[in-house]
Amino acid sequence: MSFFNFDEKIDGSFESGGGNFEPIPAKTQVLAAPDEAKWDEYEGDKFISLRWSIIAPKEYKGRKLFHKVRVLDNDPRKAEKAKRMLAAIDANAGGKLMKSNEEPTDKSLTMSLVNKPMVLMLQVWEMTGSDGQPRSGNWVSAVSPRKGSEPVEDVAVEPEPVAEDEGWDKDAPF
Repeated sequence: MSFFNFDEKIDGSFESGGGNFEPIPAKTQVLAAPDEAKWDEYEGDKFISLRWSIIAPKEYKGRKLFHKVRVLDNDPRKAEKAKRMLAAIDANAGGKLMKSNEEPTDKSLTMSLVNKPMVLMLQVWEMTGSDGQPRSGNWVSAVSPRKGSEPVEDVAVEPEPVAEDEGWDKDAPF
């Protein structure tokens, strides 16, 4: 039996479907867990790369968010802010990175952060791409502990709109 056993001839073209998602609205809270955590580098910029998988609410379940935590930024204020974000993520995941007091490795990032659910506050970024087309997506502006002890599968929430000046919804059910 052939590995490539197709009924039709393949002519070199293929489209898998799917497409672009609109960004999740600004100030939306989601329950998410990193499914990948590692050091990464792009054009000399070294950072911690987190890939978040959204667990709830249902309408965003399974979506991925990419989070660059620039703990080595050349600007000391930005580096400190990024380290505070990493420390908060770590605290919500059990605090193993902070306890070691060492620069994390790929292994320690994975062991300490992956599959640890927490609440994220999302914002929207917008920019013009190199082709002149507008681009937008989400970024993580805040993290907080997941509320309650219910299993992740049982969490069913609908995000409530948050007024511009209210910020965090302290009553989010997850």
